[in-house]
Amino acid sequence: MRAVALDVHRDFCEVALVEEGDVRSSGRIETKPEALELFAQSLDPRDWVALEVTGNAWAIAGILERHVARVIVVSPNDTGIRQARAKTDRLDARTLAKLLWAGELDGVWTPDERIRTMRRRLSRRAQLVRARSRAKNEIHAVLMRCLKDRAPASDLFGVKGRAWLSEQQLPLCERETVDAGLRQVDFLNGEVAAVEQLIAADALSWPDVKRLMTVPGVNVIVAATFMAAVGDIRRFGDRRKLTAYLGLDPKVRQSGDAPATHGHISRQGSSSARHALVEACWSTVRQPGPIAAFYARIRARRGHSIAIVAAARKLACLFWCLLTRGEDYAFAQPSLTKKKMRRLELAAGAPKFQGGRDVWSTNKAMRQAERELALQAQRAYERTVKDWQQRGASATPGHASQTPSSGKAARQTSKPQRSAL
Repeated sequence: MRAVALDVHRDFCEVALVEEGDVRSSGRIETKPEALELFAQSLDPRDWVALEVTGNAWAIAGILERHVARVIVVSPNDTGIRQARAKTDRLDARTLAKLLWAGELDGVWTPDERIRTMRRRLSRRAQLVRARSRAKNEIHAVLMRCLKDRAPASDLFGVKGRAWLSEQQLPLCERETVDAGLRQVDFLNGEVAAVEQLIAADALSWPDVKRLMTVPGVNVIVAATFMAAVGDIRRFGDRRKLTAYLGLDPKVRQSGDAPATHGHISRQGSSSARHALVEACWSTVRQPGPIAAFYARIRARRGHSIAIVAAARKLACLFWCLLTRGEDYAFAQPSLTKKKMRRLELAAGAPKFQGGRDVWSTNKAMRQAERELALQAQRAYERTVKDWQQRGASATPGHASQTPSSGKAARQTSKPQRSAL
């Protein structure tokens, strides 16, 4: 076997290989399909190939993997090449080849085509939403510069808001800025709606996404973002590995005889998935249920910011349980879930029903009964935590001893030692 490494660039790849322990450079090849195919045919079927993650890494790996034993795509953060004192394309390729020969490279998970497509669509939607926000902020900045009062409408870019905006007396240059911003908002609204239709159509045939949407506060964007970042949930043996993959686990510091300390979250992995979970929790904690009770308990001790991130970690653990067990959320509100599924169908292009009554709001008595059931679950969780605290134990079994640590006895009698983040 030989270890072959490619330092990938936009126009070329620097090649190095290790054979029988000897490393040598093999020149450059163009980053073109025909050149890569010719290079792949020159390799031995027993060879292993390594390359770092770049924008074109997956396309290169797809060409090479048909001709070699294995292709490993690695994260640049795991190789240590960035911290080297001497860093050139030739040295980077040689270092990567030596790490592959020594068996010290762990490849990143390779997503399938469906996951890649969903990631690209979600990324495009995020870029469009950011561009739309910039255009809206320019209009708000014009109103502030011209000392205008706040619009009477809640949505400045709705029908009433635009009517009020057209009546304002503005300098010519500022009016041009407002008109240009409105045209950009209209265009970007159409682009966002188009990509959301594609996302919704794919989500309708994705059972895992629909299962996650049974949790109150979780819409199709949150569920699809989570699945696009995680992929196959069976890759994670337990929920702690999942939260570590998402960067929602706390940092741990320990040296010498000092006890271990836990800091802020590690922020590793997909930032978009982390952001989506936190945004979802803003709605989830307003719905009655165990997560709302958990958020209230942490907020009383640590404040809102820490509590909302802790709730996001709890939501990720809940997602792991739902997907591994193949079950819907036990405290789901059926009328709310039905409403979300109908919105998903409409976003995917389904026809609207005409002449219906109370299409969006089901029977109010049923809706209130569902909330009462969720409130019962929340109260049951609060009673369970209160019983644990009265016994002097942690709310999470196995994470705190029954006896307090030395030097901290005064603080451990009425509160858990560490929250279940």
